Formats: sequence, structure tokens, C-alpha cells
Amino acid sequence: MQKITPFLWFDDQAEEAVNFYTSIFKKAISFFVNCETQEEVDELWGKLTDGGEGGPCGWLKDKFGVSWQIIPSALGEMLQDKDAEKSRRVMNAMLQMGKIDIAKLQQAYEQG
Repeated sequence: MQKITPFLWFDDQAEEAVNFYTSIFKKAISFFVNCETQEEVDELWGKLTDGGEGGPCGWLKDKFGVSWQIIPSALGEMLQDKDAEKSRRVMNAMLQMGKIDIAKLQQAYEQG
């Protein structure tokens, strides 16, 4: 499983820091998680949407309002294919999804 390691260390100024960052980033904080398998996508999506909500194109908000994008590495590989038509089909398939489905992306990639 891919690890996310954000480091925010505050000995005694956490509240001040939170107020500072939220004054700058009104609603602009999110995490990108690169996944290797559908099982990893499914697990993270399930846990993070528990009490939160899914969105389009692999985006979701957890129960604390933090935005996450749960993306399989296969998506990037398919989108970077030299065959522009394959990439277009994959992009169109992805735009129809909430949680990313690797099998459906692969199906769009291979049709043709």
C-alpha cells in the first residue's frame, strides 16, 4: 500500500498554525494517493468515504472535509499512451466515474 507521510509538527502553536493555513487556503487542501491495485483503490475509497462522500474522477471528501484523490497508477500510464485515441477513450471513461475502476479503464483503452 502506498504511504502518505505529511509532516506538520507544532510544539505549542497548532491552533495558530491551523488558523494561518485556513486563512490562506480557504478550501484548497487535498491529498493525492497513487494506488497500484483495484483492491487498494476500493479499500481506501471505502474507508475515506465512511462518513464522507464520493465525488467525480477519483475525488472524495472524508468525514472531516479533507479532499482526497484516489488514483491507480494504471490511469496515468494509459493517459500517457502515444496513441491519442486510446488516451482520449480512457479520459472519457474516467470522467464518467466516481471511484476509479481499473477494469473499465482497461476496457476503454483496449476497444478500438
